[in-house]
Amino acid sequence: MTDASRALVSEYVRSQQIEHSAAFMGKNGQPDLYYTSFGWLLSYVLDIPLPAAERKAFLEEHPSANGDLIHEAALVRCQLLHRLMMKGGKLMALLPHAAPGLLPLSSYSVPQNDAQCPYTQFVWLSLLEDAGCSLPKAVEVLKALDDYRTEDGGYANVKAAKTATLNATAAALAVRGRLTGWRSDTDLEALRRLQDTMGGFRASALASIPDLLSTATALFVLRCYHVLPLYDASAFVEAHWLEQGGFSATLLDDDSDVEYVFYGLLAL
Repeated sequence: MTDASRALVSEYVRSQQIEHSAAFMGKNGQPDLYYTSFGWLLSYVLDIPLPAAERKAFLEEHPSANGDLIHEAALVRCQLLHRLMMKGGKLMALLPHAAPGLLPLSSYSVPQNDAQCPYTQFVWLSLLEDAGCSLPKAVEVLKALDDYRTEDGGYANVKAAKTATLNATAAALAVRGRLTGWRSDTDLEALRRLQDTMGGFRASALASIPDLLSTATALFVLRCYHVLPLYDASAFVEAHWLEQGGFSATLLDDDSDVEYVFYGLLAL
């Protein structure tokens, strides 16, 4: 990333911050905890100033996520990033650290209303890591994931599905890799098959066009396993970079938000 492109992306990220606050806006232009977690992560990575007093005030305004797993993960990620910024980015100096008030997984409202599906397991594992908590036993998690294998290879977020989705397959592979040491996995081929010849990945074999979120998550998981994609994706990702500095979800879109800036940079 050149200095000029970094400056343009950084300026767009700043434009998504709520004035006189450390909060970042969601799609409706209002402060949003979920989008703030992406805004803080981008600020940390891009060295965008985010005053400690404003971060602290934001966290004090959000003492809990009201039992929602996705927002609990966003809140704990913000807490971790706040501490990272306070300590100059020394992650290992911060861990272990058990987040106060972390509930058992069964106590949260979860994606698909299913505590065992791959995406829920991925979010839960990420939350435990950010909170400095012990990870679940690999045997139990891997056994539960087997129920979400699909007939065509890969995984879905619902049981007995015939067609794999990239979201679920990437999530399952990320969980499997993290718990078993990123050993070679035959399900990686199911992920690679979802790549278009132009470089982007489709959300499923039935999706009409590839998208940036699917591309970013697929490339991330493949990189973790030290496996190359079938095709170079750089031109596809750059085609989603907009003039104002953000990244679009697909080539049919012309708007962005901090979540998709994250996906764009992750994919690159």
